[in-house]
Amino acid sequence: MSMNVQLDGEDQALNSTINTTPLVDVMLVLLIIFLITVPVINKRVHVDLPDAANVATQTKPENIVISVTANGDIYWNNSKLADTTELLKKLEEKAVVKPQPEIHLWADREALFQSVGRVLYAIQRAAIVKVGFITQPDAASLAESIANSAQVR
Repeated sequence: MSMNVQLDGEDQALNSTINTTPLVDVMLVLLIIFLITVPVINKRVHVDLPDAANVATQTKPENIVISVTANGDIYWNNSKLADTTELLKKLEEKAVVKPQPEIHLWADREALFQSVGRVLYAIQRAAIVKVGFITQPDAASLAESIANSAQVR
């Protein structure tokens, strides 16, 4: 603490200096509180979260589009396939091509997971490495994406 004491013979002028001792005391208390609470906030399980990015699909001629309809029909580009064995034969033919083509999987929102799972199993058995799930963004995230891109410009 500091204190300004004047003797009897000096001027009785006003003391215009700022006493910074209370400010320093408050700042030290805040610093101590901050140092105590930060480790408590950071104690959680470390998980590597994926980056969410909306990347436009790059359509290349060698990409293969496999579609699964709501009733479970499988389409290779635009031609309907009889079953997953026919799909597996076509995938095995394309798996040996260098570079290996990408599979873009379009699944109807009402398609059963079992139908999509059969297609994924065929892709896995054919040893295709790159598979992309094509989705349509919901209206809220699409509007947010457009607003963010407008702010960047």
